[in-house]
Amino acid sequence: MNDLNKARENFIKKLKEEDKSQSTIVAYNKDIEQLSEYLLEEAVVNTQDIKIEHLKGFTEELAEKGYTKKSISRKINAIRTYISFLFEEGDVSVDISDQLKHPKIQPKAPRILSKLEYRALRDASRRNVRTYSMIEVLLQTGITISELSGIELDHVHVENGLGTLFIPARGSKDSRTVPLNEAAVGAIKEYLNEKRPTMDGAEHLFITKTGNPMLVRNIRSTINRAFKRAGVEDATVNDIRHTFAAHHLENGLSIIKLSKILGHKRVSTTERYLDYVEKPEKTERTEISVL
Repeated sequence: MNDLNKARENFIKKLKEEDKSQSTIVAYNKDIEQLSEYLLEEAVVNTQDIKIEHLKGFTEELAEKGYTKKSISRKINAIRTYISFLFEEGDVSVDISDQLKHPKIQPKAPRILSKLEYRALRDASRRNVRTYSMIEVLLQTGITISELSGIELDHVHVENGLGTLFIPARGSKDSRTVPLNEAAVGAIKEYLNEKRPTMDGAEHLFITKTGNPMLVRNIRSTINRAFKRAGVEDATVNDIRHTFAAHHLENGLSIIKLSKILGHKRVSTTERYLDYVEKPEKTERTEISVL
């Protein structure tokens, strides 16, 4: 048995010992402090008195106060970790953490750029060859912004106007090879021939004037400015990836092929786009087209 304040202090100490990130420690500390205040209001003073009804009541109160389901779900992660810790320490007799369920979150429909919008984005970036090339590669390959940032020169292979792009394994993602159509190849060649600085030891494709790799946050800022110039509202870099997926499904690309190009581990992840596109009634293609 332990009082709530002492239990929280022990929990945070454990997180620090496990070398959790500072942001995680701060967030979890705030969440458990908020839970403790609720428990005290419910006359729960010691950890052994915590019941699943208290935890559910806390999350229900959060919903009544206007917290989003996403915020509540994040707090539930902290609470479940906390309760499991208390059980391991002997401060609660039963581990009730798995009885606290996450709220069902309806997945948000992907933002798919219209043909007018992505053409406007392309036109708005045309004066800056590097920005144009980055947008064109994203648009024609469907890779993520972090994958774009990580492209090295030897990842790109071109022959007879077409090519391939090797994406190395990263985290839980396996390596894969993505096809490059003529639009992507043309944009890369233009950047390499006209604007990319010649720097010894600069292995990345997209680099700064000093030869350093373009960071994800800088790429995002650059493309967000292009969206603004193009007059495309409420769009993000990831929406370019959504647009690639939707375009190719609508044009009959095999969903298996598309799933592999996007690097999805499960075809079901790719299939969710079918709810937002008009799939043609024709034989499925295996090659990518130009947007």
